[in-house]
Amino acid sequence: MKRSLIKLKILVGIISFFLWANALAEVVLPQHEKSMSVGNVDCASSTCHGSVVPWSQSPVLQNEYFTWKNMDRHSQSYQSLLSQKSIQIAQKLNLAQPAHVTTQCLNCHTHYPDKKLQGKSFSVQDGVGCESCHGPAEKWGVTHTQKGTTHQDNIKHGLYPTSRPLALAKLCNSCHVGDATKFVSHRLLAAGHPRLTIELNTFLKIEPPHYLVDEDYKLRKGELSPVKIWAIGQAEIAIARLDMLSDPKRNHQGIFPEQALFDCSACHHQFSQQQISSKINQAPGVLRLNDSSLLMLRAMVQVALPDKIGQYNRLVYELDQSFSQKNTLVNSFENVQDKAKKLSLLIQQMVPALEAFVYSPEKVRAIFITLVKGSPDYSNYADAEQAYMALSSVGEVYLQNYSKNASQIKNSMVQLSKELASEEQFQAQSFIKQYSKFAQFLQVQNGVQ
Repeated sequence: MKRSLIKLKILVGIISFFLWANALAEVVLPQHEKSMSVGNVDCASSTCHGSVVPWSQSPVLQNEYFTWKNMDRHSQSYQSLLSQKSIQIAQKLNLAQPAHVTTQCLNCHTHYPDKKLQGKSFSVQDGVGCESCHGPAEKWGVTHTQKGTTHQDNIKHGLYPTSRPLALAKLCNSCHVGDATKFVSHRLLAAGHPRLTIELNTFLKIEPPHYLVDEDYKLRKGELSPVKIWAIGQAEIAIARLDMLSDPKRNHQGIFPEQALFDCSACHHQFSQQQISSKINQAPGVLRLNDSSLLMLRAMVQVALPDKIGQYNRLVYELDQSFSQKNTLVNSFENVQDKAKKLSLLIQQMVPALEAFVYSPEKVRAIFITLVKGSPDYSNYADAEQAYMALSSVGEVYLQNYSKNASQIKNSMVQLSKELASEEQFQAQSFIKQYSKFAQFLQVQNGVQ
């Protein structure tokens, strides 16, 4: 009986994974959609989405274009390619052309589809605009205003499903983390490009909202769970980085590993500074993977998929160990690639369960406490930054249901944010000390040891 139950669970898991994979295969990022991009101007009419103020009798705000144009930094992403800093980066990289006409730059700083799919009113100077996120509007732009058209109809016509956490994560991460076609390498960082980071739910909060999650929105698109958005976002970051690490075309530059995938502070620090040892006590000088998303995901797996946490921790440990094993260079790379592939596959298999997981108040509380208890692991800026953003995202929901001592919790968050004020002056020991105080307070409050 027990063996039959195990077989049934395995079968259900396999079916769920393939259903998820097939559904995901239908989602094409806007840049690669084979419809015509018509340009932002088609959305800019005052009777369309260009109103200065929201409409009171409309199911949507109608001022979406105005908000994007005047308050959203994405609207200036192309213009940043004309800056003196971008000119200097292009020169340092010995680019054949300036940044504002180089495909490598345009792929993220604009909506940049194939030339034959750029309509008469389309302009790369719009930067990251309407069709960058919502998809080329050739088909859905016509039908989405027609009476009786549903949200699902629009998606069938090419509207990108930004209300689905997994699709949203893949879209945002494709530029803020990178994918098979675009990536901010260590060479680009060394030339002056800012370090990239993202936490999906936090970034959605920061960006000026051009939609209202009211009853009509929920009816058309479903309810948005901040914790689910955070969890799926972290899973997709981890998958993207692991896939880069496992790809021999992307995981190294010359004889060096692709250092943008690793912890910056392992190399970029003064010799006089006392560096905290790595999580698995690697020898000094060994490159440490930027595992911030893996640390965040660990808390989620521990609560949502406790039967997977042992396997997850083992694969993370084996991946970390693979960087310090004494081997030939070729074998070392092959070993790292193999470990990265196995961990990526496990996370991909877990994503459907993370999407289907019910984020009840009790489970959110457990995730929040698990995150706080992880403070000793947050020993570099990237880890600490993600930990703080995770606490902000999960903590917001936590406080909605467990408001006891909310002011102390908010004060602790303020203190943590001060520790992250400067990446150059970040002190891991000080951050961990503040974080540990928060952990002790929270565990006492919740009766957790």
